[in-house]
Order: sequence, then C-alpha cells, then structure tokens
Amino acid sequence: FLIENSLVTQSRLILLDSPLIFFTAFTALAWTNFHNQRKYPFSDEWFIWLFLSGLGLGLTGSVKWVGLFTIATIGTSTINQLWLLWGDLKVTPRIWIDHFLARAVCLILVPIIVYMFMFEIHFLLLPNTGDGDGFMSAPFQMTLGYSLQDSPLSVAYGATITIRHQGTQGGYLHSHASNYETGSKQQQVTLYPHKDSNNEWIIQKRDGSIPESLEYVKSGDYVRLMHVPTSKRLHSHDQKAPVTETENHFEVSGYGDKDFAGDANDEWRMEIVGHEGGDKVAGEELRTLRSKFKLVHASMACDLFSHKVKLPKWGFEQQEVTCMRSAAVAKTTWMIESNAYTKYPANVPMVNYKRPGFFRKFLELNKVMWTTNAGLTDSHPYDSRPSSWVWLRRGISFWGKDQKHVYLIGNWFTWYLSTLSIVLYAAIRVLLVVRDKRGYRDNFRGLRDYYELSGGFFFMAWCYHYLPFFLMGRQLFLHHYLPALYFAILLLCVTFDLGLRFIPNRYRLGALVFVSLTAIYVFRTRAPLTYGSEWTRSQCESSKVLRTWDYDCWQFPESYSQYRLETPPENNMVGRIIDPPVVNTDKPHDFLERLWPHKVDTQLKQEVEEKRQQEEKEKEVTSKGSGTSEGSKQQEPIMTGEDDAEEEEGEEGAEGEEDAEGEEDAEGEDAEGEEDTEGEEDTEGEEYAEGEEEDAEGEVDAEGEYTEPEGQLAGEDP
Repeated sequence: FLIENSLVTQSRLILLDSPLIFFTAFTALAWTNFHNQRKYPFSDEWFIWLFLSGLGLGLTGSVKWVGLFTIATIGTSTINQLWLLWGDLKVTPRIWIDHFLARAVCLILVPIIVYMFMFEIHFLLLPNTGDGDGFMSAPFQMTLGYSLQDSPLSVAYGATITIRHQGTQGGYLHSHASNYETGSKQQQVTLYPHKDSNNEWIIQKRDGSIPESLEYVKSGDYVRLMHVPTSKRLHSHDQKAPVTETENHFEVSGYGDKDFAGDANDEWRMEIVGHEGGDKVAGEELRTLRSKFKLVHASMACDLFSHKVKLPKWGFEQQEVTCMRSAAVAKTTWMIESNAYTKYPANVPMVNYKRPGFFRKFLELNKVMWTTNAGLTDSHPYDSRPSSWVWLRRGISFWGKDQKHVYLIGNWFTWYLSTLSIVLYAAIRVLLVVRDKRGYRDNFRGLRDYYELSGGFFFMAWCYHYLPFFLMGRQLFLHHYLPALYFAILLLCVTFDLGLRFIPNRYRLGALVFVSLTAIYVFRTRAPLTYGSEWTRSQCESSKVLRTWDYDCWQFPESYSQYRLETPPENNMVGRIIDPPVVNTDKPHDFLERLWPHKVDTQLKQEVEEKRQQEEKEKEVTSKGSGTSEGSKQQEPIMTGEDDAEEEEGEEGAEGEEDAEGEEDAEGEDAEGEEDTEGEEDTEGEEYAEGEEEDAEGEVDAEGEYTEPEGQLAGEDP
C-alpha cells in the first residue's frame, strides 16, 4: 500500500478517503483477529476483538456513508458464523443465543452509539452559523446562533412579515433593487436562505389599503404584498420565467412604487392548506409558524412556486421564484415566520420555534445529507463510471501550479495485478465447485479451507465495496474505488501465496523481489504526479500507459534546467522574490531533499557556479585557439622585451594564460561569454586593448573610455 500512487496522493490532501480506508483496514484487522479466536469463545481476547470490530464499524460509518459497505461485509460474515454455529450440535441453543447477543451488542449497538456520538461532537464543535445553514430547517438554525424574537400568533393587515418556503430549504421570499436581464426586466424576486431586511413584506388588502382598525387575514382573502425596502409589490404576468422556460412557469417580479396603486396582477388569493399541532383555528385564520398556505395569482390562476433552480450571476445565483400552474403542493407551500405590527395589543399571544433536541437534529441532518448526496447528478470534467475503475482508464486532477501537477492515478502494475487476482479467484472457485461435483477433492495439502476463508472474505468485501456503485446515478470518481482496491490488494496477496505455495522457497523469494521492485519502479516513474514535484514533458508523455490518462504533459518544461530556484525573501524585503541562478541539472530533485532545503539550495548554487566557470574557460580556450578575436584581426601586437617574457610564459602551458584571463573575466565578462581581446603594451610599456570589449558593467572603447550600455542605468545590476 505504501507504493500505490492513488493511496499516497489521497493521503497527502485533506480528504475523507484516507481516514475512511484507515478505519476500514482497522475493522478488517479486528474482525480477522476475532475470527481467529473462534475456538476460544467468550474469552477476554474474543470480546476485545469483537468490541474493536464494532468500534471500527462505527468510526468507518462516521467518516463516509461508504462505510455502510464495510458494515454489510462484516454483517454477512457474522450471519455465516451464526449459521455454522447453529449447525454445530455441540453448541446448545442457550450458547447460540449468547453468541447472538454478544454480536448484536458489539456489532449493532456499539456502531450506532459511536456514530451518534460523532454527531454530538459535531454539534458541540460547530455551534455557530455558517454558509451551509440554508440546508437546514428554521428550528435547526435556531440552535446555530440565530435569534428570532417571539411573534404575535395571528397575522393582521398592515403587519410586516417574513415568508419562508416549505418545499425546499431555499429560505425566504426575497427581493432587492436589481432587475431581471430577461423578460419584463422588472425587479427580481428570489428565495434567499439568510435573514435579511430584504425579506420583509407588508401584507395589504386587495386594493392595496390597510384598515384603520385591526383586521386579521383569513383563508380565501385576496391580498397584496409590498416589499418594505423598495415599496414594490409582488407581481406576476404573462412572461416566461427567467430560467425555467416551460409553458406553465411565469415570471414573478416586483412592480410599482409607493405612490402607485398597482394593478390586478398584484393580487393573490390566500389559501391555507394545512396547519401544525392541534390549533384548528390556524386552518382558517392565518397564524405565524402554524398555518401552511399557498398564494394563488388572481388573474393567472397559478401558484407562487420555487424549486432548486438557481438564477445566473446577474441574479446572484439565488433560487428562482415563479408562478406555476398545476404545481406540486409541496413546492407551493409557505409559512409566516415573523410577524410585527405596532397596532397589536400588548397582551397578544406570542409564538416562536421550539428548539430541537439532539435526536431531532440528528435525524434532520442525516436526511439533509441523504438528499444532498443524491442530488449530486451534474457532470464533472473528471467524473467516471465504475466500469472504468478496474482498468484504471482515467484519474482526477487535483492541483497544478508553477509547472507542477498533482493528479490522482494508480500504480498500474499493482492495480492490474489486483484486478487479475479478482478474476482468478472467481475462476478458481467455479472450477473447484465443478470438480467437486465430479468427485474430485482438491485439498491443497490441507490449506483449502484457509484459502477459501481468507480469499472468500476479501472477495466478498471487494464486491460489497465496488458493485453497489453501479446502482448510483450521482457523480462518481476514481477515489470511490479505493476501499475496494484495498481488499483487491489483500486478495492479490492470498492469490500470490497460493500460486507459489508449492515451489522452492528461493523461487518464491525471487518472485516476491521481482514483483516488489517492479511496483516500486512504476510508483517512482509517476511520483511527480503524486507529490507535485519537478518533471519533464518527455517523461510525462512516456509515463502514459493508456491514451485515456488525460493529465496535461504540456504544462511541464522540456528539461529540468527550466525550473528556477526561489530564494526566500529577507525580513526587510517581504514579498520580493530575488531572481536565482538557473538550475542546470540532468536529474530530478527528489521530494525527500525538500526536507533540507538550505543544503539543497547551497549545493545547487555551487554546482551552477562551478559549471559556469568551466564553460567560460572552455570558450576562452576555443576563442584563442581559433585566433578570431577582434583585436587580433585589427592589428598585430607590438612585442617588447617584457612581452617576449610574457609570451615565453604563455608557451609553457595554456593553463597559465587561461588563469590570467579568467581573473580578468571574473571582473568583466558578459552573460554570453564574449572574450576580452588580448592585452598588449605600446612602445612606452603601457597596456591597452584594441577593438571592443563588452561585459556586464559596460563598454570600453579603444581609447579606454567607459560608456554605459543602452537601456541600463548607471550602477544598476544587469
């Protein structure tokens, strides 16, 4: 498992699959040890491993619901054990019941307690509001820091109310000072999941008036709703909805202003369709938190409706509200959540949400998790189907930056061997059954039961963790196969041991070494995708075994020399990156070297500097040997006595002359390695240079005068 690229990649990121596989492996280990204690029932070790198996099941299910497949695996094995005990005449019914109760407590009750305990920890650690509150009901949100003041029970005309949708968790009927970009281009009306002043509406009579005396809203009344911040009224007309363009959906907008009485398209009929508790009056008179109602448009005969369809960015991706004919009642049901009016009497009955307890919150959150998970049906660039997982047809791109890439792909060698072991085990089992029917008994020298039990358990676990995904219509990715891959690799070990059981040990050891080294080699060749380290384009292209492996090799450079070292900024130069020397090396930087970055950087810089000096000397020797320097072309040097001595020293070896030249080059030589013309003395014994001499500090003309290079300020480093 340490050399499986997919498992290593997944473990390096903060994802749920790593703890899921850890607890799955822990559960399998505990259950295997419990099975090995079957000859010592009800002993201390027997109870310990049984309890740890239940603990592992609870932890596995608490990470992801994929842990239910592990529960199914252990459950099937438990049923098989109890069935075999029932057929053992040495086991009395009383002892069998004890076996059943011990397993029921440890494998059913303990996992449930652990699972619920994890949610209690979740509720304690996350007591405040967040972006995901909109998925939960209003009573649940009351436990997350929301404060809702008590509201009067009955709703009167002129009251300022907030209206909450019951069919989805989209939130409140909402409007804001932004218009639709399609249709009538009137003010937007949406569903918004958070408390906001734009959720407030004033309920008016059919003509837009508010009675002087207190008058309560009843079922069947025609009403108008005026948006408090913008003074526009809830409105619908014969215009297509902004997103849902089917024939029975119509646009809902905000229309008019405070001084405009409005028109008939602002009128809605209040129909109470249900109520909570034993308050029968709430079925006839509109009441806060208790009456469930729908708003029917007076002219269009459509119901105020909302669903889980988002508006585009110009609608701030809030939930669409339409007026729909023949709509499902659940999506057209609303409720008054808050209710305020200055004319209410002081002794008016007040209501508020009941704060839910742990069990209610636990059940609601699990229900929301189920519906949300089932709703993940949109396509994704890297999603895949279960039929492609066993063949490793494609992976998942996780990250890419600075010519580095993290891509989840498996070790094809161990991956394909594990798939082959699944096929071989199934074929061998079928063959053994057929041979048993013909009277043959393949005992494998007394080891058949061992291989059938161990291999059968891993094969069953693989089936439970893989085959159910074929029934799912949601988004699926390669990482969903990793728990099944774990059991496939375990089955590979059993198959490998069985296949080499009856050959000499030295050959078994040789086969083990070969398989291990091959797996390590394949892992290492794709390690840059696992660790996000340096790689070249050619190595990337050669690593693709299948054409469907769609990681982009063009993001990698052609050679390692194109990667640059980044020098950490100084304390007084925060945020500045100093251009480092170009790394010129022919080997990749192993990820382990990053543990000692200072040592690596220093060593690389020394190597680069030494190689640069060596190249300068080689270029200098080549230039002098060819005799093509500009100074030598323009004029033959005038030799003096002192020059003759220098010439004799130059004939003793090229190294002496190169060293002298190298010292001059260290003071002034450009990045292209142009060589200085050979120095010479005039008749008075003074040195001068003929031609042009160019280095990183400027130019020196034939008369020895210094000029700055073009495009570079004096004193500025090139």
